Amino acid sequence: MGGGYRDAVTTLENFVLRGGKRVRPAFAWTGWIGAGGDPQGPDAGPVLRACSALELVQACALVHDDIIDASTTRRGFPTVHVQFEERHRAGSWSGESPHFGEAVAILLGDLALAWADDMIRESGIGPDAAARISPVWSAMRTEVLGGQFLDISNEARADESIDAAMRVNRYKTAAYTIERPLHLGAALAGAGENLVSAYRRFGTDIGIAFQLRDDLLGVFGDPAVTGKPSGDDLRAGKRTVLFALALQRADRDDPGAAAALRGSIGTDLSDADVDTLRETITSLGAVADVEKRIGELVDSALTTLAASTATPEAKQHLTDMAVAATRRNS
Repeated sequence: MGGGYRDAVTTLENFVLRGGKRVRPAFAWTGWIGAGGDPQGPDAGPVLRACSALELVQACALVHDDIIDASTTRRGFPTVHVQFEERHRAGSWSGESPHFGEAVAILLGDLALAWADDMIRESGIGPDAAARISPVWSAMRTEVLGGQFLDISNEARADESIDAAMRVNRYKTAAYTIERPLHLGAALAGAGENLVSAYRRFGTDIGIAFQLRDDLLGVFGDPAVTGKPSGDDLRAGKRTVLFALALQRADRDDPGAAAALRGSIGTDLSDADVDTLRETITSLGAVADVEKRIGELVDSALTTLAASTATPEAKQHLTDMAVAATRRNS
């Protein structure tokens, strides 16, 4: 096509291939196996391709999320919009470099989502399986975009409630990270409603716990491990459950801390400022509360899984994956 489009597409390909935990395809694949799918059978290749399409949905979400949050790094590299901003500036091209970078990243995020649809359509799964997963796929895309809207809306309205933060976790992360991938795997295998329901309950609990861990890492994570600057969520003004809990406790017990939290979030914080906010959030008991919630969610999910009709092998794999997803440090 020319005009630098091939280079732009290569940037997207590199973004998808060079990092990430592949959580979503892994849960979809394991969900399929747990519903009776045969990893050595003739359907395995098409199913694996269909599950892998989830990684392109993730790429779309991350590229766009980095624009929304004004993030400068992802997985230890400049974010996509920053890469193209730098190319524009280095080439002394006309127009504004930041605008160019964001415009290209929006298009590449859209391209990733289009490719995800293409990958599902061309995966080779049979027409019956395609019909079963179609409503699951559609719901997942709508939920993740709705969750992203709730996220930016909460920030704009400065909604400080725990309920609002939990709604974002439910739709922006839990649904498309674990719940819907498992649902997708079950639908590919033609699973019954009881297993689908169990998968969805398990997926919701682990998905929310996954995001709660992410909330902690967004404030306390090691940049060398997470690939993102420490305290990024505070600078971006994220109204997370962690922040909401800290603010709720501060309003009750320490008005000075409450004022400091409200006055600091979403501002250009120095590393020293971030350290101070960390100490405040920890001293208020919010970190311990989030850790407690994670533990309760994992216990609930594993109880649901144990009572389900998933195969024993899949139950063990899903248990291991749940623990890994909620105890991670990146």
